[in-house]
Amino acid sequence: MAEIVIRNLRKEFGAFTAVKGSSFTIRDGEFFMLLGPSGCGKTTTLRMIAGLELPTSGEILIDGEDVSQRPASQRDIAMVFQMFALYPHMNVRKNIAYPLVSQGVPKPEVQRKVAEVAKILRIDHMLDKPVGGLSGGDRQRVALGRAIVRNPKAFMMDEPLGALDAEFREIMAEELRALHDRMHATTVYVTHDQLEAMQMGDKIVVMNHGVVEQFGTPQDIYDHPATLFVADFIGSPAMNFLRFDGTAAAGSEIVTLGDTLIPLPQLQEPASGQLVLGVRPEHVALSDSAPFKGRIEATEYLGTTQIVTLSTPFGLVKARTPSTTPAKAGDLTGLHLNAPRLALFDATTGRAFRTAANAGVHHG
Repeated sequence: MAEIVIRNLRKEFGAFTAVKGSSFTIRDGEFFMLLGPSGCGKTTTLRMIAGLELPTSGEILIDGEDVSQRPASQRDIAMVFQMFALYPHMNVRKNIAYPLVSQGVPKPEVQRKVAEVAKILRIDHMLDKPVGGLSGGDRQRVALGRAIVRNPKAFMMDEPLGALDAEFREIMAEELRALHDRMHATTVYVTHDQLEAMQMGDKIVVMNHGVVEQFGTPQDIYDHPATLFVADFIGSPAMNFLRFDGTAAAGSEIVTLGDTLIPLPQLQEPASGQLVLGVRPEHVALSDSAPFKGRIEATEYLGTTQIVTLSTPFGLVKARTPSTTPAKAGDLTGLHLNAPRLALFDATTGRAFRTAANAGVHHG
């Protein structure tokens, strides 16, 4: 398997720049997610790593070797797409065996490898079935088998679960991650689904408009978003944003919202102008004694928890609280914000200010 290093990768299509100077490293054996909305450049990045598109500039190193201008056939990478094209006239066994047969691998070796892969994917009982009658999930397993059987340096997966229904997607996501853990294969996986990325990934690159906004572990990205875009894109409900004009010196541990002093992690740099205070819904508690007030607009019951929406002079706030917490529409209540978990952003640039909590965050 392989380590993949991306340096200042750029891709232009005429006047349109799809990827703008991306740099990151995919460690050997990592399950690496390229995450972002449609048109953000994640699939173009994947296709450049695979060799299906050549970069306008920048470098792609696989196992220390520069492959930037080499075609896909010289990179030893397997692709799995959302629309898995299987050969309809062949059964499962022949579909999986096809890459080996086309390379002239001896028949006993082909049989051994196909049996091994089918066992890993738990499709050994259907090797002699035609692919036409298989369910979407089983067809996806066969497509995976055809990729795995070659034992490539890395796997590139472009929304491979996108065509499956929601319930089956979740099952296949768990299976894919378990499969990865058994094989320790370097895997690069494109998705627009932040829950899928958080559930499956060792590391995540979040892209927007061709730019890497942030990369890191799922927990880093959730707990310490580097930009307003990342904070809004990751999490359900998304992070709350309280907008205000203010000033805070380096070393400060408070910001002033109207007449209220709000504690936050110690600032490592000065902040001034149009600011945004960010707080996740689970870090907002309802407390009559808290000086920062909000009026309850609505509650959404979710079983053991509820989402309470409150209006404040600085914007709406959603609080995820135990469903036993009294919350009646129209009531005024105090909001306690969990100081160590707060983030402060520059409203103009969208960038998070460095604090004692997020000092190690990797910006794009």
